[in-house]
Amino acid sequence: MPDNGTTEQIYYNALYRHGVDVKRRVQVPSKWRPTTPGTELTLIVWPKYEVGPCLRVLPPKEMAELMHALDAMPNDDKNKTILKRIIGSESVQVTLDKAGRICLPEEMADAAGIKNEAVLVGLLDRFEIWNPARHEKIKATDAVMAHEAFKLME
Repeated sequence: MPDNGTTEQIYYNALYRHGVDVKRRVQVPSKWRPTTPGTELTLIVWPKYEVGPCLRVLPPKEMAELMHALDAMPNDDKNKTILKRIIGSESVQVTLDKAGRICLPEEMADAAGIKNEAVLVGLLDRFEIWNPARHEKIKATDAVMAHEAFKLME
Protein backbone atom coordinates (compact mmCIF):
# COMPACT_ATOMS: atom_id res chain seq x y z
CA MET A 1 0.00 0.00 0.00
CA PRO A 2 1.15 3.56 -0.58
CA ASP A 3 2.57 5.41 2.42
CA ASN A 4 -0.31 7.89 2.58
CA GLY A 5 -2.60 5.19 3.99
CA THR A 6 -4.88 4.94 0.96
CA THR A 7 -5.55 1.58 -0.66
CA GLU A 8 -4.09 1.11 -4.10
CA GLN A 9 -6.81 0.53 -6.69
CA ILE A 10 -5.92 -0.96 -10.03
CA TYR A 11 -8.57 -1.56 -12.67
CA TYR A 12 -7.94 -4.51 -14.93
CA ASN A 13 -9.54 -3.55 -18.21
CA ALA A 14 -8.70 -4.29 -21.85
CA LEU A 15 -7.39 -7.43 -23.49
CA TYR A 16 -3.74 -8.21 -24.21
CA ARG A 17 -1.98 -10.92 -26.18
CA HIS A 18 1.50 -11.80 -25.01
CA GLY A 19 4.00 -14.48 -25.84
CA VAL A 20 4.95 -16.99 -23.18
CA ASP A 21 8.68 -17.73 -23.04
CA VAL A 22 10.33 -21.13 -22.50
CA LYS A 23 10.34 -20.53 -18.73
CA ARG A 24 6.53 -19.94 -18.88
CA ARG A 25 6.88 -16.24 -18.06
CA VAL A 26 4.18 -13.91 -19.30
CA GLN A 27 4.28 -10.13 -19.34
CA VAL A 28 1.72 -8.31 -17.19
CA PRO A 29 0.59 -5.01 -18.75
CA SER A 30 2.32 -2.08 -17.04
CA LYS A 31 -0.96 -0.46 -15.97
CA TRP A 32 -1.98 -3.74 -14.27
CA ARG A 33 1.19 -4.07 -12.19
CA PRO A 34 1.06 -3.40 -8.46
CA THR A 35 2.85 -0.19 -7.53
CA THR A 36 4.08 -1.67 -4.27
CA PRO A 37 7.14 -3.85 -4.89
CA GLY A 38 6.78 -7.45 -3.74
CA THR A 39 2.97 -7.43 -3.85
CA GLU A 40 1.78 -10.99 -4.29
CA LEU A 41 -0.90 -11.91 -6.78
CA THR A 42 -2.78 -15.16 -6.37
CA LEU A 43 -2.87 -17.39 -9.44
CA ILE A 44 -5.71 -19.96 -9.45
CA VAL A 45 -6.61 -22.66 -11.96
CA TRP A 46 -10.23 -21.64 -12.58
CA PRO A 47 -12.24 -24.69 -13.73
CA LYS A 48 -15.60 -22.94 -13.99
CA TYR A 49 -15.84 -22.72 -17.77
CA GLU A 50 -17.14 -25.39 -20.16
CA VAL A 51 -14.42 -24.53 -22.72
CA GLY A 52 -11.76 -25.53 -20.20
CA PRO A 53 -9.95 -23.87 -17.34
CA CYS A 54 -8.11 -20.58 -17.43
CA LEU A 55 -5.86 -18.98 -14.83
CA ARG A 56 -7.53 -16.38 -12.66
CA VAL A 57 -5.28 -13.76 -11.10
CA LEU A 58 -6.43 -12.05 -7.91
CA PRO A 59 -4.78 -9.03 -6.29
CA PRO A 60 -4.49 -9.18 -2.47
CA LYS A 61 -7.82 -7.40 -1.82
CA GLU A 62 -9.76 -9.80 -4.04
CA MET A 63 -8.05 -12.84 -2.54
CA ALA A 64 -8.98 -11.59 0.93
CA GLU A 65 -12.60 -11.19 -0.22
CA LEU A 66 -12.61 -14.71 -1.67
CA MET A 67 -11.29 -16.08 1.64
CA HIS A 68 -13.94 -14.11 3.53
CA ALA A 69 -16.70 -15.49 1.25
CA LEU A 70 -15.46 -19.04 1.78
CA ASP A 71 -15.22 -18.57 5.55
CA ALA A 72 -18.76 -17.15 5.62
CA MET A 73 -20.20 -20.35 4.13
CA PRO A 74 -21.82 -22.66 6.71
CA ASN A 75 -19.39 -25.27 8.02
CA ASP A 76 -21.89 -28.04 7.25
CA ASP A 77 -22.01 -27.04 3.57
CA LYS A 78 -19.96 -29.72 1.79
CA ASN A 79 -19.22 -27.22 -0.99
CA LYS A 80 -17.19 -25.13 1.46
CA THR A 81 -14.62 -27.89 1.94
CA ILE A 82 -14.64 -28.78 -1.75
CA LEU A 83 -14.02 -25.17 -2.78
CA LYS A 84 -11.33 -24.66 -0.14
CA ARG A 85 -9.60 -27.87 -1.17
CA ILE A 86 -9.67 -27.07 -4.88
CA ILE A 87 -8.76 -23.39 -4.54
CA GLY A 88 -6.14 -24.16 -1.89
CA SER A 89 -4.43 -26.87 -3.91
CA GLU A 90 -4.82 -25.19 -7.32
CA SER A 91 -3.46 -21.76 -6.39
CA VAL A 92 -0.10 -20.15 -5.79
CA GLN A 93 1.20 -16.70 -4.89
CA VAL A 94 3.36 -15.04 -7.54
CA THR A 95 5.26 -11.78 -7.70
CA LEU A 96 6.35 -9.86 -10.74
CA ASP A 97 9.99 -9.97 -11.71
CA LYS A 98 11.91 -6.79 -12.53
CA ALA A 99 10.72 -7.04 -16.15
CA GLY A 100 7.03 -7.13 -15.09
CA ARG A 101 6.48 -10.82 -15.76
CA ILE A 102 4.93 -13.61 -13.74
CA CYS A 103 6.00 -17.20 -14.06
CA LEU A 104 3.21 -19.71 -14.63
CA PRO A 105 3.88 -22.98 -12.79
CA GLU A 106 4.10 -25.87 -15.26
CA GLU A 107 1.11 -27.80 -13.91
CA MET A 108 -1.07 -24.69 -13.95
CA ALA A 109 -0.03 -23.69 -17.47
CA ASP A 110 -0.73 -27.26 -18.64
CA ALA A 111 -4.17 -27.30 -16.98
CA ALA A 112 -5.07 -24.01 -18.71
CA GLY A 113 -3.60 -25.13 -22.04
CA ILE A 114 -1.19 -22.20 -22.12
CA LYS A 115 1.91 -22.80 -24.21
CA ASN A 116 3.51 -20.16 -26.49
CA GLU A 117 0.88 -17.42 -26.29
CA ALA A 118 -1.58 -16.15 -23.72
CA VAL A 119 -4.53 -13.78 -23.73
CA LEU A 120 -4.84 -11.61 -20.63
CA VAL A 121 -8.42 -10.50 -20.09
CA GLY A 122 -9.34 -7.74 -17.67
CA LEU A 123 -12.29 -8.41 -15.35
CA LEU A 124 -12.09 -4.95 -13.75
CA ASP A 125 -11.17 -6.17 -10.24
CA ARG A 126 -9.01 -9.13 -11.37
CA PHE A 127 -7.81 -10.68 -14.60
CA GLU A 128 -7.66 -14.02 -16.34
CA ILE A 129 -4.97 -15.66 -18.44
CA TRP A 130 -6.34 -17.77 -21.29
CA ASN A 131 -5.18 -20.14 -23.97
CA PRO A 132 -6.03 -18.15 -27.14
CA ALA A 133 -8.30 -20.85 -28.64
CA ARG A 134 -10.22 -21.30 -25.39
CA HIS A 135 -10.58 -17.53 -25.11
CA GLU A 136 -12.15 -17.36 -28.58
CA LYS A 137 -14.70 -19.99 -27.49
CA ILE A 138 -15.59 -18.23 -24.23
CA LYS A 139 -15.77 -14.91 -26.07
CA ALA A 140 -18.35 -16.43 -28.44
CA THR A 141 -20.32 -17.78 -25.47
CA ASP A 142 -20.17 -14.38 -23.75
CA ALA A 143 -21.45 -12.68 -26.92
CA VAL A 144 -24.52 -14.93 -26.97
CA MET A 145 -25.29 -14.19 -23.32
CA ALA A 146 -24.35 -10.48 -23.34
CA HIS A 147 -27.85 -9.18 -24.07
CA GLU A 148 -29.29 -10.85 -20.96
CA ALA A 149 -26.28 -9.97 -18.83
CA PHE A 150 -26.49 -6.27 -19.69
CA LYS A 151 -30.13 -6.18 -18.62
CA LEU A 152 -28.75 -6.37 -15.07
CA MET A 153 -27.05 -3.01 -15.64
CA GLU A 154 -30.24 -1.09 -16.38
